[in-house]
Amino acid sequence: MTPDASDLLRWYDTHRRTLPWRSLPGHRPDPYAVWLSEIMLQQTTVKAVIAYYERFLTYYPTVQDLAAAPQEDVLHLWAGLGYYARARNLHACAKRVAELGQFPDTVEGLLKLPGIGAYTARAIASIAFGIPVVPVDGNVERVTSRLFAIEDPLPASRPLLARQAALLNHPKAAQKRPSDFAQALFDLGATICTPRNPSCLTCPWRPSCQGHAKGVASTLPRKAPKQARPTRYGAHFILQDETGHILMRKRPEKGLLGGMDEFPGTAWQSTPWTEKEAIASAPFLGPWKACGEVTHVFTHFTLRLMIYTATLPAGHNAGIDPSFGTFRSTERAALPGVMKKCLALAVADLETR
Repeated sequence: MTPDASDLLRWYDTHRRTLPWRSLPGHRPDPYAVWLSEIMLQQTTVKAVIAYYERFLTYYPTVQDLAAAPQEDVLHLWAGLGYYARARNLHACAKRVAELGQFPDTVEGLLKLPGIGAYTARAIASIAFGIPVVPVDGNVERVTSRLFAIEDPLPASRPLLARQAALLNHPKAAQKRPSDFAQALFDLGATICTPRNPSCLTCPWRPSCQGHAKGVASTLPRKAPKQARPTRYGAHFILQDETGHILMRKRPEKGLLGGMDEFPGTAWQSTPWTEKEAIASAPFLGPWKACGEVTHVFTHFTLRLMIYTATLPAGHNAGIDPSFGTFRSTERAALPGVMKKCLALAVADLETR
């Protein structure tokens, strides 16, 4: 039985979350705000995104402003939010929308934009343009799996969950308020139908929830066993000149942390580097001081980095090859989270010298 959309919308009208990108009741949503928030929210929590979102709007209040910005400035503002391909696609998408003059108002048109996939296209279409489609994110997957008691494990069950989720907005009440209905689904998953300890007693859809009726709601969605996360090893060198600037280089545009700044170092490999092997990749002969190790967890592997520091004597011509980068201030650098960890460890060491 498909749950009554009216029940969910009545609950939403009373309990809707107040979010900086969400329009007030009765106001038309801003497609730029919806798009920007949806890109930022991919693989990231609402709590983590809010400060980044508000800062982006301070610098780039319109999509045209974002399109006109240098990519390195966009990456700098994004630094720390992770999944950096999103930032590059965000900038490319802004340029394309600026060329078009506005955001496309159909799922098909949105899918043609850089960095916009099936979920994001449906989220923008439903929230910003009132298209009656269901965007299926993790919250909606969880709600759907419990409503229909779907016990097949993720990720193999995703096509089935998407088909079942598409049934949720068939009622007339959902068709009349597509924007509110999509956001109501998000809020239900985020505040009531939570991953752990769902608040079933206060859920507006409890009477029609098969998972609750069977007593298995809290165990859904099921997930296939995770494979062990491998570990990779590397070394990075933080070299400071007499002005306090640090040697940095830009990573390749494509690939992990693409286009972000980094400190020169070794490749990341499956076995630890010896100190002799690592120093062979240093930007100059040294002397180098090992100041500790940084651990950073990516989605598919854990990274362990040994950090070495050194300071160039005043007036010293180190003959550093340009492939190792240039000396710059870290204040305007687009450093990803892992490099910020390296810098914090190194600064503590350099300040004691």
